[in-house]
Amino acid sequence: MPITFSFIIPVKPGGYVKALEALKQLDEDRFPHEVLIAEGRQPSRQRNAAAGKAEGDILYFLDDDSLLDNDTLTNCTAVMLDPTVAVAGGPSLTPADDSGLQQLFGAALSSFFGAGGSCNRYRSYGKLRETTEKELILCNLAIRRDRYLSAGGLDEQLYPNEENELLDRLEKSGERLMHHPAMAVKRSQRSSLKAFVRQMFTYGRGRGEQTLLTKTCSLTSFIPLFFVIYLLLLPLLSVKMLIWKIPLLLYLFLDLLAVLQALVKWKNPGFVLLFFIFPLMHCSNGVGLLYGLIRRKHVHEPDLGINIRSWKTKTFKNLTESSCISNN
Repeated sequence: MPITFSFIIPVKPGGYVKALEALKQLDEDRFPHEVLIAEGRQPSRQRNAAAGKAEGDILYFLDDDSLLDNDTLTNCTAVMLDPTVAVAGGPSLTPADDSGLQQLFGAALSSFFGAGGSCNRYRSYGKLRETTEKELILCNLAIRRDRYLSAGGLDEQLYPNEENELLDRLEKSGERLMHHPAMAVKRSQRSSLKAFVRQMFTYGRGRGEQTLLTKTCSLTSFIPLFFVIYLLLLPLLSVKMLIWKIPLLLYLFLDLLAVLQALVKWKNPGFVLLFFIFPLMHCSNGVGLLYGLIRRKHVHEPDLGINIRSWKTKTFKNLTESSCISNN
């Protein structure tokens, strides 16, 4: 019997779900599935609520604009045929028809200098491998339903970084997490500089809130915050002592090197602007992390109500009905 999928997509009330355009093109005979759209304003709770109603073997989490195809599910199925694997995920790639500015943001996120170990969330790199939460992203993430439910699902106090906390929890309990570079979705980057800065700030805030909640931290995640503190203190340090300027000079050298690498790789002269985008994203992330450590936002919020719309493909219905009959 083929693996069955439950696609879970959170969306704001009345929001447009672009992801459905791609889901309608799936081969339902090869990939029997159901789709659950969870409307609300608290994504972590929306995903948990939908997971509680799902019937598929695999919970496949997407954002409302994640575009996947049959090849993505082929690669996902190949990984999930191994019963020891609890989680499989792949990158979120920038579509070719995104604007020049969006391509710039995509290049920044897929650069190791820009995003560190998380850059593989935004590029197809390497081979199938066992991984950690650093390489996995919630807009393209498959989890076995039984493992998700037994773990208690997402911590609803967190958003974002709710998947990072869950994946870290699963890994520590001995579950296997896999990253497949070819298990990719297409998802547009932010359409303005303001939105991109807000995104980086939010990612940092989520990491700060996760640190407070779990009482654990990754030193590398704090590098942007250390950089911000260093920049703030630099004017107060003796200008005559070159030693205090060495970290800044080293940063600028690495910044320039990363820009040159991007220019060679993408052959887009506009990517010279990465020289300014990299510091902006690092500082935004660092300030956000500090904000998350000082003021946790998502704690004990009232239930604002969640509406779940769902439908199953004909093949999925037949399989689940057959399963029910055989179990009686």
